[in-house]
Amino acid sequence: MTTPDAMPDRGAPAAPVPVAELGYEQARDELVRVVTALESGGATLEESLALWERGNALADRCEEWLQGAKARLDAARSSASAGGDEA
Repeated sequence: MTTPDAMPDRGAPAAPVPVAELGYEQARDELVRVVTALESGGATLEESLALWERGNALADRCEEWLQGAKARLDAARSSASAGGDEA
């Protein structure tokens, strides 16, 4: 006898990973897929709205990552220039 875990339900789509848990590259790659799906024009209105909402959240997540990276670079530059003044 097989357990439900042994036989995944291939008919049900996988639940999307919460946007807040995605790394930059993951969010960017999914955003590209969302844009491609929207541009293809084959989705229903409801599907298009859901894709747009997901895409918007993904774009926001990418922006968060980029702003965080910029802040880290700015901090590193400030630290380096402060350390250079002492030499």
